[in-house]
Amino acid sequence: MQRLTLLSLGSINADFQVRVDEPAGSRETQLAHDLCRLSGGKASNTAYLGARFGHRSLLLGRVGDDELAEQALDPLRQAGVEVDNVGRAGGQSTGVSMIMVPPDGKKNIVLATNANDCWDDAAIEAMAAAIDGCATPACLVLDYEVPAPVVRQALEAATRNGIQAVLDPSFPDRVEQALLPRLYAITPNVSEAEGLVGHSLDTLDQLANAARQLQRDGPAVVCIKLGDGGCVLTTADQTLHIPPGDVEPVDTTGAGDAFTGVFAVALLEGLEPREAAAWGVAAANLAVTDYGSQPAYADRQQVIELAQKLLENARRLDG
Repeated sequence: MQRLTLLSLGSINADFQVRVDEPAGSRETQLAHDLCRLSGGKASNTAYLGARFGHRSLLLGRVGDDELAEQALDPLRQAGVEVDNVGRAGGQSTGVSMIMVPPDGKKNIVLATNANDCWDDAAIEAMAAAIDGCATPACLVLDYEVPAPVVRQALEAATRNGIQAVLDPSFPDRVEQALLPRLYAITPNVSEAEGLVGHSLDTLDQLANAARQLQRDGPAVVCIKLGDGGCVLTTADQTLHIPPGDVEPVDTTGAGDAFTGVFAVALLEGLEPREAAAWGVAAANLAVTDYGSQPAYADRQQVIELAQKLLENARRLDG
């Protein structure tokens, strides 16, 4: 297998994750157990998957000059992710996610972006230079848990170097609509898709129409990640619903990132969008079957085996 390059730009966090025995917020003070200190953040998780799937994986982002930076970065180094292009934001704390996982596995997250939002001109220039210096074939995965100007400069660098870009539009209110035509693909969840199109999406038909609307705005491929673990995929010539597999959620932390990261890897490897989306759904489904995000991510063979079964149940959604 040819070793390709995945570039991941966005949030890098230290995760503090606990289990709670009641839904988050049901009491003013809740007892928790099973504390885990992990590496997290959207860019960290996609970078981890790039390395896990056997490719060169470069992480671009910002951490603080505190002890939490090593909590965020060391597991990635051990997985083979290149973190040399991660900058330090002086006087800032590393981004922190505080995650509560109730019995149904549907996590609740409080995010302090901290260093993720602290970019000066020199940091942005260094990030763009790293993309300019990247060997191709490559794919750039971005999220908006960093400032909009950072995403804008990264997309400009990707465009001039012929690098496909995949956007996870968190946070959707930061997304610059004028940049959508520069994307190859976009992977919102339902609430993010609602933020992008400006209205609620309550049915599969509404989701399909929203995906088509987003696709007409520029990205060649739109995948809306559904709350049940499936997705709605739209390209220029088809709209598909890929339902989830039969899994029992233990912890949904990082499942959306698993979709985006593995979807991007599959596109990078030359798979057609429908196959890439099935890989993404499979990765997201498998990610919820264990506790944590990166420690729960499946390997290539597990993903491929489940993806093949999921495609058998995919169906067209005609517009």
